[in-house]
Amino acid sequence: MTSTCNLTRRAFAAACAGAASALALPALHAQGKPEKTKVALAVGGKAAFYYLPLTISEQLGYFKAEGLEVEISDFAGGARALQAVVGGSADVVSGAYEHTINLQSKNQMFQAFVLQGRAPQIAFGVSTKNMPGYKTVADLKGKRIGISAPGSSTNMMANLVLSRAGLKPSDVSFIGVGTAAGALAALRSGQIDAMSNTDPVMTMLEQKGEVKIISDTRTLKGTVDVFGGPMPAACLYAPMEFIQKNPNTCQALTNAIVHGLKWLQTAGPSDLIKTVPDSYLLGDRALYLASFSKVRDAIALDGLIPEEGAKTALKALASFDPSIKADKINLAKTYTNEFARRAKEKYKA
Repeated sequence: MTSTCNLTRRAFAAACAGAASALALPALHAQGKPEKTKVALAVGGKAAFYYLPLTISEQLGYFKAEGLEVEISDFAGGARALQAVVGGSADVVSGAYEHTINLQSKNQMFQAFVLQGRAPQIAFGVSTKNMPGYKTVADLKGKRIGISAPGSSTNMMANLVLSRAGLKPSDVSFIGVGTAAGALAALRSGQIDAMSNTDPVMTMLEQKGEVKIISDTRTLKGTVDVFGGPMPAACLYAPMEFIQKNPNTCQALTNAIVHGLKWLQTAGPSDLIKTVPDSYLLGDRALYLASFSKVRDAIALDGLIPEEGAKTALKALASFDPSIKADKINLAKTYTNEFARRAKEKYKA
């Protein structure tokens, strides 16, 4: 009798647990109310095309439509934006995926949950004024290289290009110049000899003959040439603890970004000009649109992070950063596609 009762209790408990999980999943799937309706989001260089999906989702009211009030703080580069979350002044980062790998190598668990860019959109160019006789990457030894901010993805790409030419990060001087007007001024005034940066800045310098591009990840093909495979770029990521405590909030953020990605798939030049702030154009509408056509291929389609891309990022980082041991990193914990899958279904992205 006792064993029968125990079996009955166990069956009842299992049924309750099953019912609870069945209730929990549809609640999230149907977008339960966000646990946190006010979200502080940090980004490094918001005006860059690298973060265009974030700007579109904000400007078109997609975050508000999901029940969120998102306060966006803009920093000089992705590494600075990350510091805001680590320091507790922001909840979520809009930044480069590879930061989640770097953080895990330091026993800090962060997770990316929606992709904005499927290629880094970073170009590395040499100043035609300061280095007219440039021939190979080895010529950069002892030179000043502009990046958005130390530790950012522009810094990472520069390190990768240098390492393939046998140069160490200590062989050059890296200078943070941001991703907008300050970056243009730094190169034009001769403060730096080369620059690793995003668009529209790099296209503007390239079209005016002020830089010679030596490495380019603004297209999917160029990304494979540089990294040897697909390389996820901008994404939203946050401490795993935040994601676990606020799944509906993360779903709402993801929905808004994926909605923005879908809008971008069919947006024309005039749509873009009407939507982004005038300051993003850097005083040259035609060049801004030329930059957009160059990087359009690199914008994510559905927010999903490719498994192969995560492997590419780890391999790239481990190739020049001895503190990152590839066999010690659990890539499955650096990202999740759960939220993006639901958003993709909702918006048929």
